[in-house]
Amino acid sequence: MTTSLDINKIRADFPILAELIRNKPLVYLDNAASCQKPQAVIDSIVHVYSHDYANVHRGVHTLSVRSTDKFEDARTKVKDFINAASDKEIIFVRGATEAINLVAQTYGKANISPGDEILITAMEHHSNIVPWQMLCEQTGAILKVAPINLKGELIYTEFEQLISDKTRLVSVVHMSNALGTINPVKEIIAAAHAKNIPVLLDGAQAIPHMAVDVQELDCDFYVFSGHKLYGPSGIGVLYGKQALLEAMPPYQGGGDMIRKVTFEKTEYNTLPYKFEAGTPNIADVIGLGAAIDYLNAIGMGNIAVYEAGLLDYATEKAKQIKGLRIIGEAEHKGAILSFTLDKIHPHDIGTMLDSLGIAVRAGHHCAMPVMDFFEVPATARASFALYNTKAEIDVLIKGIESLIEVFG
Repeated sequence: MTTSLDINKIRADFPILAELIRNKPLVYLDNAASCQKPQAVIDSIVHVYSHDYANVHRGVHTLSVRSTDKFEDARTKVKDFINAASDKEIIFVRGATEAINLVAQTYGKANISPGDEILITAMEHHSNIVPWQMLCEQTGAILKVAPINLKGELIYTEFEQLISDKTRLVSVVHMSNALGTINPVKEIIAAAHAKNIPVLLDGAQAIPHMAVDVQELDCDFYVFSGHKLYGPSGIGVLYGKQALLEAMPPYQGGGDMIRKVTFEKTEYNTLPYKFEAGTPNIADVIGLGAAIDYLNAIGMGNIAVYEAGLLDYATEKAKQIKGLRIIGEAEHKGAILSFTLDKIHPHDIGTMLDSLGIAVRAGHHCAMPVMDFFEVPATARASFALYNTKAEIDVLIKGIESLIEVFG
């Protein structure tokens, strides 16, 4: 299946792709860590600071009204992008990591007791492990981990068996950053809901690659970061079902999350502001709205099909290289190719490829338990985005072959 993506036009929208690295054209394949930004996003941030900037929600003067309108318009764009039921269900945070910590320290502390269980999987990013470990230390709860197989897939039957009468929360990655695995999240949510257990989905990797409909999924919480969605860094989103958010205590105290303050008692603000204490990241929220406009114009369905073609092409080429081992070969997989090479450390792979202008990630990808499972210290990871091309994959493959020659 092909799409009508005008890849040359898309690439022209991203000024950084014209950069030369060590006198060679940049081949940027580190998109799972952070995506590059289209000119429309850059322009939106410059415009805010040049023409509209003032604090939001607190002023009646023109600039404050302009900033507030654009800020709240971005919230509506996020709501529509993931098909949330209400703007009240969209909480702006610094990123997916803060969103998970927010849920752990509010919903978790209010609903989890000694002996209760929290269920995650063995392919989680540290951001979906450590906050739950911290909560377990605070509450006496127990962290349960569903295993994966050698293809990097969740062993679903064992996951189901781990759901018990003691399970109080399931928190699962939608798409693995280290393996590319796309989890069967609809089935996971249905199984958990059959026992009235809420589910949080870590969507940081999934959201740039596929259409996400939180009402269709029926997840209770969904989190993602702006910088992986072609938007600015330092901004992210927590989606939560309204009834759950209304019952949760605030995460932080301060300005804008209050309705009334006396020295005796504070009345908290309504959603979503109850969870947005202090001056927010105004310009970058607006920039995230611009990124969503950009993606909507292309179409998430078109992006998904195009990137699937890139992954298939890269996988076929990589399998022809002797001594290359692909880490993560799930049947349902996003645009990530993690690999190792015989006798060459991934950090050396990353350094050598950089000398050729190729940017890949090398390390444990904040998923050390995944590395332990596959018995490797690290992997090299090429991750693809809507602006990458098969020609760039050819450059990557040639680069890998050349460094194999260098290392003998």
